Amino acid sequence: MNPLRFPAEAPWPTSAAARQQVEIRPLQSHDDFQACSALQKLTWGEHFSECVPPTILKVVQRVGGVAAGAFDERGALLGFVFGISGVRNGRLVHWSDMLAVREDAQGIGIGRRLKQFQREALLAERVEVVYWTYDPLVARNAHFNLNRLGARVEEYVPNMYGEHTASKLHDGIGTDRFVVAWEIATSESSAEGAPDDRAVRIEIPALLQRVVDEAPDEARRWRLQTREAFQHWMGLGYTVSGFHLDPETGRCFYLLTPPTAEPC
Repeated sequence: MNPLRFPAEAPWPTSAAARQQVEIRPLQSHDDFQACSALQKLTWGEHFSECVPPTILKVVQRVGGVAAGAFDERGALLGFVFGISGVRNGRLVHWSDMLAVREDAQGIGIGRRLKQFQREALLAERVEVVYWTYDPLVARNAHFNLNRLGARVEEYVPNMYGEHTASKLHDGIGTDRFVVAWEIATSESSAEGAPDDRAVRIEIPALLQRVVDEAPDEARRWRLQTREAFQHWMGLGYTVSGFHLDPETGRCFYLLTPPTAEPC
C-alpha cells in the first residue's frame, strides 16, 4: 500500500510560475460573488442548505469581515475564504466560516495562501484570534489546521450544525466538529505531532470521503467511536496536542496529552 501524503498531487499546474499566477484578493464584483456561491455548491453539494448568499459575501466586508478569493490568470475562482468578525469577552475575534479550494486546484498551497491573506487583513483590524470548525475525521484538514497553521483545538461539539445539511460531505455521519482557535499574532506552523508515550492516540480514517462513499456503516462507526473517545479523554482534561501521519502505514491519529504532562 502506498502511504498517504499531504498534500496530494493535483492535476492543476504545480510549477512556481503557476503559483505566481494565482492572485489572492477580496471578492469585489457581482461575478466574483456568483462564482463563490457556485463553488460552495460544487464543494458541499447542489442542495447544501448552508450556502452563504452573494449579498452577505458583499456586505460582510463593510464591517470587518473577510470574503476573499484565489483567482487564476483568466480570472476564474479557484478557492475562497469567508468569515465574520465580532467581540467575545471584550476581545475582537473572527469566525472563519468557510474555506474551499476547487478540487483540481488542490495541493499547491492555495488554502494556505488564503489563510495568510485572511490573517494579514485581520491583524490590520487588530483582530488577534480566529475561530473555526472542522470535522475531526477529515485527515487532510487536521493536518492543515494543526500542523500547517498551528491552530489549537478548544472543544469537541457533537452535531454542531445538525444531523443533516444536505451536503454530500456530511451524508449519514452528522456534523461533529472541533472548534479550533488560531492565535494569528503569535501562531506559527508546526511539524507533525510526533508519537509520545505520554499521549493517548485516537485514530481516524485516512480518507473519510472514500469510507462514506464505499462503506457508510463503517463511516458511522468511525464517527460514534471517535466521538466517545474524544469526549471521554477531553472530559478528563486531555488536550489535542498534535496530529500524526504514520509514513510507513498511512494510518492517521490524533495525540491527546494529559493535563499534568510537562512540555517536551
